[in-house]
Amino acid sequence: MATNTVAEMATSILKRQAMASGDANIGSAKAPSNSASSVVSTLAPVALYALVWAILFIVLRRPFKRYYQPRTFLGSLRPEQRTPKLSDSLFGWIRGFYNIEDTYVLQHHSIDAYLFLRFLKIAIVCCIVGCLITWPVLFPVFATGGAGKSQLDIITFSNQSNLWTYFAPCGCAMLFFGFIIYMITRESVFYINLRQAYLMAPMYASRISSRTVLFTSVPEQYMNQQKLATVLGHGVRRMWFTSETKELEDKVEDRDKAAFKLEAAETKLIVTANKQRLKEEKKGQRSASDEEAAIGEGSGSAAARYLKPKQRPTHRLKPLIGKKVDTIDWCRSELKRLVPEVDTMQASEKAGHGKQGRSVFVEFETLSEAQAAYQSLTHHQALHMAPRFIGMNPNEIIWSNLRIKWWELVVRKLATTAFVVALIIFWSIPVAAVGAISNINKLETTSGFTWLKYIFDPIPPAIMGVITGLLPVILLAVLMALLPIILRAMARFSGDPTRSAVELSVQNSYFAFQVIQVFLVATLGSAASSVGGQIAQNPASAISVLANNLPQASTFYLSYFLLQGLGVVASLLVGLAGLVIFMLLGKLLDKTPRKMYKRWISLSNLGWGTVFPVYTNLFVIGICYAAIAPLVLGFAAIGLSFFYFAYRYNLLFVSNAQVDTKGRVYPRALQQVFVGLYIAEMCLIGLFAIGVADSIGALGPLILMILMLIFTALYQVSLNAALSPLIDYLPKTIDAEERRLLSMENGANGHDYDGVPDKEGGFSKGHAANGLASKKKPNFFSKWLRPDIHQDYETMRQWVPKDIAISYTREQEDNAYFNPAITQVTPLLWIPRDATGISQQEVRDTKPVIPITDDGAYLDDKGKIVWDSEDGRPPIYEEVPYY
Repeated sequence: MATNTVAEMATSILKRQAMASGDANIGSAKAPSNSASSVVSTLAPVALYALVWAILFIVLRRPFKRYYQPRTFLGSLRPEQRTPKLSDSLFGWIRGFYNIEDTYVLQHHSIDAYLFLRFLKIAIVCCIVGCLITWPVLFPVFATGGAGKSQLDIITFSNQSNLWTYFAPCGCAMLFFGFIIYMITRESVFYINLRQAYLMAPMYASRISSRTVLFTSVPEQYMNQQKLATVLGHGVRRMWFTSETKELEDKVEDRDKAAFKLEAAETKLIVTANKQRLKEEKKGQRSASDEEAAIGEGSGSAAARYLKPKQRPTHRLKPLIGKKVDTIDWCRSELKRLVPEVDTMQASEKAGHGKQGRSVFVEFETLSEAQAAYQSLTHHQALHMAPRFIGMNPNEIIWSNLRIKWWELVVRKLATTAFVVALIIFWSIPVAAVGAISNINKLETTSGFTWLKYIFDPIPPAIMGVITGLLPVILLAVLMALLPIILRAMARFSGDPTRSAVELSVQNSYFAFQVIQVFLVATLGSAASSVGGQIAQNPASAISVLANNLPQASTFYLSYFLLQGLGVVASLLVGLAGLVIFMLLGKLLDKTPRKMYKRWISLSNLGWGTVFPVYTNLFVIGICYAAIAPLVLGFAAIGLSFFYFAYRYNLLFVSNAQVDTKGRVYPRALQQVFVGLYIAEMCLIGLFAIGVADSIGALGPLILMILMLIFTALYQVSLNAALSPLIDYLPKTIDAEERRLLSMENGANGHDYDGVPDKEGGFSKGHAANGLASKKKPNFFSKWLRPDIHQDYETMRQWVPKDIAISYTREQEDNAYFNPAITQVTPLLWIPRDATGISQQEVRDTKPVIPITDDGAYLDDKGKIVWDSEDGRPPIYEEVPYY
């Protein structure tokens, strides 16, 4: 999120700089170029900035391990989720970091994280190959084009006076675009094989979610276990019918709110009383023997030895005007009422006495039976018992969206789509309004805005400097931070039933925003600003002038990749603001052991819906400028390499995955790369068409590029028709193939149903499984050209975790897909133990009402709360099942 905000701000700033520099050239098509000086002026401060932040990272990563290396030791992570520790020396860690393979992320983090790193690597490889294709041919052709350009513009498309040379960029573009198309195909095949191996691996195949299908918009007559079982056939193991739990959810919220309020109040009482004790001891007013004698006195007397009644925690029942009450007494009385009420309502819901909703979760005996139900057309009427979902983690479900009726879902989808389209198209308006603030002085002299001087002229210059300088930056940051929040809110409102579905929806909408606003608007704005005066003087020259100047907008992206690759990546690694906030907020806000523990175990999370589009768009930009300004490809490769390094470190040592799309973000990103091909081809068609007016030499390249555009469209349609079913579903033959391989590994009777082994053996990464004959190691080109053979299902299953099978208690199985309000138990309160015995008394007084403990946390000699963060397993620790 923060990285995306910085990136968008950088785009806006560079865009304004490009416009400003372009305006200086208005009036002459052959005005001196400042492209090289612009890039150098960007590189110098950004490189210095990046160097400073790199030094900070190297220095800070050792003392602040919780912030820079939490995945190596946090007790809340399972052993299989942790990353090996690196050297604590300043530079020794680099070797260890380099030696960890990317597949470690796949096995110990998530498939989404691994595929994101792979996407960055594929983008880098494509950019490098593009450089090898275009640079040897186009640099000499453009440099000797004779159109009078200078500096970096001399190696762009606009520096061609002999239009017969258009065959060079046309040929290079067709070769490079063909390579991109092949890479998209190859990676799609790779993903299919990896996904199949991942879904059939014991770590996933033994999960309840792998065997559970969600049916939405179920007609009332089929919200019946017997009728639904008849429709779905044999293999149904368990059903969870959704119900209207709004009243119960409110009750559970009130219970938990009162419980945590009581926990905070009792903690405050203990801390305040002990601070008062320390003050008295310091003044010599109380001895240790007095203290020991006081322990064990009657109820309410422990804290009363140090605090007056008015010093006990209190609150008002209503803000400002409400009655002031003793917080501890009030919370206990509330919990005496709420806890039994919630227990009764939960038992009623579990018994099926609640008002039914319109969705049902169905668990099947085997993964293959679940897949068969998921792939089947269930109802004879349109939009009934659809859409269907499989593999949902209960923690990702948006329960409120399961109440939506089919017709309401249609209306919501239409409304949110229209809103998002309008938002993307008109996003420039609020950004322009923010930008106008920085030009208030000019606006005051503009007709229609002269009234502004009466508002701003009386303001002192120092304050005006803040308004025109700092305020626009802050407002732009707020705008850019709000966009992902708005897009996610729209996805939720549209009816997406899971957080992973929300991320996939956001991936589409945010990519559209990136392409339109970050790429196209910035490109057109930069080019148009430098030619506006010429077009105004001679409208007939509009086409030729735009053709000559559009490639010069590439200077903006040379600076953009520099800023992204050095500046943003450095701040992404260091995250200094996050470190300060982490430490500062912890001291200011974490007043209970629970809050301290929650902050300690909470890892930063990547929202794939807003992460993938940013770098997909960077790749798209590189593709679009490949034949127009091929130098951009080199800068893109460098920038993406820095991002790969930064995200590789963060995924291995810092961040965690809270949303699991099962890798679905990857093929969607690959499909979005086609957008870059279409834009690039249409740009070249436009440039060649402009050239045809001056020379017949441009006709051949025009025809060839039109044919290339048609081929790309037809190929994408054919590719999707062939591969989409394999991306969406698991084929039946995979189950048979898994059984065959397991038989070879463990013997014919060495596995249970559905491809989950009874006995799992360890395996060594990169080697054939036990009992399987090793394939002949292919050479690089064979492996690259035939992923269907050399990276097939049998090979991919060696990449995924094989030695972890999931098991559940009976209670975990029965409660898996109930609404959390139905299964959420009364929370265990956790307060710190103190030397005076106040915590022990609070435990005795509160325990009859709600569970409470003072184990695992205590007050030190200075009265500060301490808990065993090294162990990471306090009394309130709950291991989340692998659903």
